[in-house]
Amino acid sequence: MSRLRIPEWRAAVAAGIAIGSAVLLAACGGGGGGDAAPSIGTATPQAATTYTQGVISGFGSVIVGGVHFDDSLAAVRDDDGNSRNRSELKLGMMVEIDAGHVDRAAASAQAMQIRWGSEIVGPVGNIDTLASTVKVLGQTVLVTTNTVFDDSLAGGLMALDAGRVVEVHGILDPANGRIVATRIEAEDAAAAYKLRGAIANLDTAVKTFTINGERISYASLPAGLVPPGLSNGQVVRVLLQTTQIDGAWVATALRAGLRLPEAAHREAHVEGVITAYSSSASFQVNGLMVDASRASFPDGTAGVGLGARVEVEGTVSNGVLVASKVEIQDRRNMGHRPLELRGELGNLNVDDKTFALRGVTVWYGSTVEFRGGTEATLANGRRVEVQGVLSSDRTRLEARRIEFK
Repeated sequence: MSRLRIPEWRAAVAAGIAIGSAVLLAACGGGGGGDAAPSIGTATPQAATTYTQGVISGFGSVIVGGVHFDDSLAAVRDDDGNSRNRSELKLGMMVEIDAGHVDRAAASAQAMQIRWGSEIVGPVGNIDTLASTVKVLGQTVLVTTNTVFDDSLAGGLMALDAGRVVEVHGILDPANGRIVATRIEAEDAAAAYKLRGAIANLDTAVKTFTINGERISYASLPAGLVPPGLSNGQVVRVLLQTTQIDGAWVATALRAGLRLPEAAHREAHVEGVITAYSSSASFQVNGLMVDASRASFPDGTAGVGLGARVEVEGTVSNGVLVASKVEIQDRRNMGHRPLELRGELGNLNVDDKTFALRGVTVWYGSTVEFRGGTEATLANGRRVEVQGVLSSDRTRLEARRIEFK
């Protein structure tokens, strides 16, 4: 499947066809807590030997898949290739990390480059609390026990109102026609909408297609700025005007939407959804071909199929992930995903028993194990490591252990 190269995408922006990076930053960006260091690092992406795709489950370093990635030298970019600030990385975001060798004993590595991008920016539609789903820009978004809500959305799913614009980070699941949300935050000032999904009902004569029923027109885009070989089933990412014309969303930029390793890596860890399936030995995860013919399956192979959420470890060779292990994520994450934060605490409120850490509200009002101090030791500016789980509304971290550093 074809992908526009970053220079081609930037050319679209420069030509004024796309809304452009400045608008996208306003529409899809956002602050973050903690580290405000610039994103321009000194590490060399070409030296990376590992590739990781997964959900940020903690900070201090960037924690993905249980590995602590030191991001102090990493270049941070969005999915348009624009340089971004490390402080914009947030709990629950899906990221791709090119890194050096992973020390498995220490569960650590030096990140060279971190890339991130959301799935949807658009208005909220129907909310189904029983099914734990919400429509956003016409797309079905599944909210799980591990979906992080920005603390501005206190109440989680119940806090969403029809018509409010939100940004959804998550895992695209074309087989089930949905996004499995890993993070949802408000984007009240969005100047552009955004959507990633699989094309259907392509009409190359009038230049329209649908993504899960939402009609999109790309008629205003020059042919050179449309991914070559556009076809039904192809995953694309599209920027849209915020108002429809004649019942269609108007595309202002369009590119192929698969997120794949940019180079060969000796090691890889990918978390995602099986998007194409031939057998338990041959399938795709997030569009990446997987050869699992020699892999171990700790959870068995019965649950491995189209639309299943899995974690795959192995090596990338010639664009294929040769798996050494395949785990079924749905079975392993039935409860809350453990989270970890490190840094200097702030906004301490001893009455509410909360403080802020890396842009996340931490509540310590339940049973907490303190190490190296006590509750009375908590003070603004103290460095701590907090381990815990998401609250029931998924907007704050409920501490289970606080260790003073």
